[in-house]
Amino acid sequence: MFRKMLIANRGEIAVRLIHACHELGIRAVAVYSDADADALHVRLADEAVHIGPAPPAESYLRGDRIIEAARATGCEAIHPGYGFLAEAPDFARAVREAGLVFVGPSAEAIRRMGVKTEARALMQAAGVPVVPGYQGGESAADEDFLRAADAIGYPVMVKAAGGGGGKGIRVVRDPADLPDALASARREAAHAFGDPNVFLEKFIEPARHIEVQVLADEHGRTVHLFERECSIQRRHQKIIEESPSPAVTPELRARMGEAAVAAARVVGYANAGTVEFIVGPAGDFYFLEMNTRLQVEHPVTEMVTGVDLVTQQIRIAAGEPLPFTQEDLSQRGHAIECRVYAEDPASGFLPATGPVLRTVEPAGPGVRVDAGVVTGDEVTIHYDPMIAKVITFAGSRADAIRKMDWALAQYVILGVTTNLAFLRDVLRHPDFVAGTFSTRFVDEHFELWAERCPDDLPDHALIALALSEVQMEAAPAPSGAAPDADRYSPWARLDAFRLGE
Repeated sequence: MFRKMLIANRGEIAVRLIHACHELGIRAVAVYSDADADALHVRLADEAVHIGPAPPAESYLRGDRIIEAARATGCEAIHPGYGFLAEAPDFARAVREAGLVFVGPSAEAIRRMGVKTEARALMQAAGVPVVPGYQGGESAADEDFLRAADAIGYPVMVKAAGGGGGKGIRVVRDPADLPDALASARREAAHAFGDPNVFLEKFIEPARHIEVQVLADEHGRTVHLFERECSIQRRHQKIIEESPSPAVTPELRARMGEAAVAAARVVGYANAGTVEFIVGPAGDFYFLEMNTRLQVEHPVTEMVTGVDLVTQQIRIAAGEPLPFTQEDLSQRGHAIECRVYAEDPASGFLPATGPVLRTVEPAGPGVRVDAGVVTGDEVTIHYDPMIAKVITFAGSRADAIRKMDWALAQYVILGVTTNLAFLRDVLRHPDFVAGTFSTRFVDEHFELWAERCPDDLPDHALIALALSEVQMEAAPAPSGAAPDADRYSPWARLDAFRLGE
């Protein structure tokens, strides 16, 4: 086992990796930018190395500085987490050329799965079903895409060939809109991934986004750890995930698991990865992409399988074989994860920034919080605004939902706008409760969402609230106060109050 490992990331995933290192007796080295000098992951690490200014391109995306920091501190391995350099084949190769261990798959596997058009071709060769589409390519003109879209049938989806994370994606329902969609997707893809190439896929609707977790060691064993339901999304970004999926039957689960294992084997995959599928209304499923890294939503799989995916990643990188076979694995109970963001759902999910004045995390049986931001930290413009992930586990889906609603209600975050109230409204929607939703759920039901007053107060609290309003309206203004004094001032209320509401 390694003695010291560098964590090439920040935020909640860096905190998660540091905890895993300490559990295995490994000293953890953090890296940080100017903006993260006092961040939680820096405070928790055994050592920390400054690698540059706040912009990611000058710090967390500087693979040379990260490798230099690892060598200077005597690290034997680098864990990239997710995002930043996690799926950069050149970085994975450079780590190994520097004599260090990259905690992840080979550079070649990352490259082959990272180019979506090549990944589609590999999956077709392996017998994994793929969405009907058009590969495009550097020489393809708009006219070629128009002819291909007509053959595929609208609606179609324009997707970036070299990226992920919801960037470079456009849904086109009318042929007249395709040229503009191609141009804007190319611009976004070039900016985000340095590759302007795009391709087409048939846009399947209504559809569900289901992904399958895989683990593979260096000794030829590959297993899947079942599926995660990831259809609750905004702007193609997941916000609520769960396992098992309420829409996946045992037969479909087995077929998707076998396809995910075949996808991993075709590229000689080793370590943790996720194969993503789109599932149509008839239960037909198609390969979307493979994420060659740890997923944000990995905790729900950990909760229902009892497998610590991060420690398994580290053990695989250290050369250990997987300690279980496919037959040893099973799902138990139900887990849900909600991503808590500093953002305003009522304003198109615009990110919110500023100091976090106070956080109080929910705690209780079956409640887990993976946080990267706590009291005294700051949410800046430079990085993803995710504050934490809340995960609940229970014996049934209904109980897991109720527990999550309770946990979100207990989560106190003061200083920045968050999506806590929005998440609770999603959890309470009849279609979510019934499990009858698709990837368009948020667009269809919450496009014009606005925060409302809580309606779950007990009757005696509502009565006290109403009485206090009447008393305030009838009460004379305090001595020396202006007649039009703010009746909503907390100092004028006779009931309990909470800042911000």
